[in-house]
Amino acid sequence: MLEALALARMGWGLTSPNPMVGAVIVRDGEIIGRGYHCKAGEPHAEINALIDVEKHGLDAKGATIYVTLEPCSTVGRTPACTDAIRAAGISRVVIGSLDPNPKHAGRGVQLLEEAGIQVTVGVERAACGEINRPFFKWITTGRPFVILKMAMTLDGKIATADGESKWITGPDARRRVQQLRRLSDAIMVGGETVRQDRPLLTVREPDSWPCQPLRLIASRSMDEEELEEYFPDGNAELVRLESEEDWGRLLDELGKREITCLLIEGGGELAASALQAWAVDYVEFHIAPKLLGGRDSRPVLGGDNPDSMALAQQLHRVKVTHYGEDIAISGYLEE
Repeated sequence: MLEALALARMGWGLTSPNPMVGAVIVRDGEIIGRGYHCKAGEPHAEINALIDVEKHGLDAKGATIYVTLEPCSTVGRTPACTDAIRAAGISRVVIGSLDPNPKHAGRGVQLLEEAGIQVTVGVERAACGEINRPFFKWITTGRPFVILKMAMTLDGKIATADGESKWITGPDARRRVQQLRRLSDAIMVGGETVRQDRPLLTVREPDSWPCQPLRLIASRSMDEEELEEYFPDGNAELVRLESEEDWGRLLDELGKREITCLLIEGGGELAASALQAWAVDYVEFHIAPKLLGGRDSRPVLGGDNPDSMALAQQLHRVKVTHYGEDIAISGYLEE
């Protein structure tokens, strides 16, 4: 299953709105086929693994297939994987995570078992679910998975008083940001961040990335003409977010547009607005070992003053990662 997970990750950022899935076919203790889902509308991981078996002049009859997500059981843009597995004579299916998609959930397991195929579920369940958090959120709620990523100094500053912020973190942390951008269908920043930093908000690593995210600029004062000055390619939209209801409407709209993952990169007022609206699912703060100081330097979070520490939002499943000299602290806002 670990090999199947590694294959699934090869589809990072390329499969939306579909999940990332990897599959490995094993017979007599040897891998005879590998596959992963490369792009929405193209063959699923199980099909690619079966094709790989054929390419090697082998037969999958009587073999075991390890797949990170429950095989689909309905015909959509591609045929049902359960049909292909049965036709190939696979005798055992080992599944990492059940599919939360209401169209598929548990149905694949049922069909395989009815065909006399042995099915095992839950191998590396946590890891298989973790790689598809955006898909799981979107398919069950109709809203994108929202990541809040911020970079700050050790004393919690994201910019000087006049807005200078380049660079807080080092190259390793910035490469991690590129990885998050590849995962995301849309990136959001505030209008002030655009005016101060003039960010491209694109995936630059690797070159010629085929799935550039939509840019969303949250601003009350920016108009379409100014937006076009910063992003003349037209892949940017203005959003107005003045209330929790505005956030809800935006997330519903993005979900309908098959945006499964939204990355918020700041600034501090936008970050606070998203948190206060309970719009954020996952937080990742990059902390540089620098002290900026200054009572007017810009803090990582703005917003209204809370009345009590009881209003602090607790992270769960917290993880600490080192990127060069910088430290990233990440976690989920729901257990």
